[in-house]
Amino acid sequence: MKASIYGLTRQQVTDWVLENNQKSFRATQIWEWLYRNRVASFEEMTNLPKSLIDKLNEDFVLNPLKQRIVQESKDGTVKYLFELPDGMLIETVLMRQHYGLSVCVTTQVGCNIGCTFCASGLIPKQRDLTSGEIVAQIMLVQKYFDERQQNERVSHIVVMGIGEPLDNYDNVMTFLRVVNDDKGLAIGARHITVSTSGLAPKIRDFAREGVQVNLAVSLHAPNNDLRSSIMRINRKFPIEVLFEAIEDYIQTTNRRVTFEYIMLNEVNDGVEQAQELADLTKKIRKLSYINLIPYNPVSEHDQYSRSTPERVAAFYDRLKKNGVNCVVRQEHGTDIDAACGQLRSNTLKKDRETARARIAAAKAKAGIKA
Repeated sequence: MKASIYGLTRQQVTDWVLENNQKSFRATQIWEWLYRNRVASFEEMTNLPKSLIDKLNEDFVLNPLKQRIVQESKDGTVKYLFELPDGMLIETVLMRQHYGLSVCVTTQVGCNIGCTFCASGLIPKQRDLTSGEIVAQIMLVQKYFDERQQNERVSHIVVMGIGEPLDNYDNVMTFLRVVNDDKGLAIGARHITVSTSGLAPKIRDFAREGVQVNLAVSLHAPNNDLRSSIMRINRKFPIEVLFEAIEDYIQTTNRRVTFEYIMLNEVNDGVEQAQELADLTKKIRKLSYINLIPYNPVSEHDQYSRSTPERVAAFYDRLKKNGVNCVVRQEHGTDIDAACGQLRSNTLKKDRETARARIAAAKAKAGIKA
């Protein structure tokens, strides 16, 4: 299977050009065709010699994704289901924010982190996405607006779709360098957020990359017993280990960390847990921020439900009284398959049901008993 050229940094494109006995300026031309003109094929790169176009086609594909489903919400959120070259499915979400268009990208097919409330983990990890497959998500969303002549551009990225980004570390780092390149999409590093469930060693590595990308940590509980019961990753990297890595990240980068906290009714949303959370983050309060997230129910996880507005308000008030920087996150796409991984899971379920129905019909036609 040929790699997507989207998976190459500008320097790697330059190296490839030189290896193929071309002048270095050809790399600049290719890069501009890819990210400024956003062409749909190599043949559209009209200032390149045919021999170079042929070589590009020989070595690379341009777009490795096929669009299967697009769901549009009343609030402007758009959810995409993309098919990979091997037939596997991933989700990408566009959210309209007051500050611009934000895209949430997927980094793995399935997830092995094992969060008991999450739709993404309903199907175990099948494989990592390549850097090209991650970049292609941004490109297809941008082209969605280009084709409608809406004169809008993707301005922000959150790397917190299906999968654990820091478990696909090298491909995610290449992706970040491609989308941040100032001669390409030029999405500012401070407009990009990478989320992790708490892979402590990778947080330390990320701190030393020298990038200005934001870090978010999916915390969801203020103590080890509760966090281990809803997030399996905590058994390997308990809160003490996680926070040592977070403090190292802050000391190394002097950058703020955001904590994501999904509000699960009568599970992690009591005022006593709010106080524990305030105490836990006290040492890094000036460089941390807590994002309280309404839960999107998942039918397979019916033991959980959304916190009531009263419980959310009491939790929020306790944090604020302790001087914690926090906000209740605005919801997006509540009238479509809102939870991360939900569209993919529901589509796979429908595909299986359709396949079973076709097999049953074929057997009945052939007179074979089920």
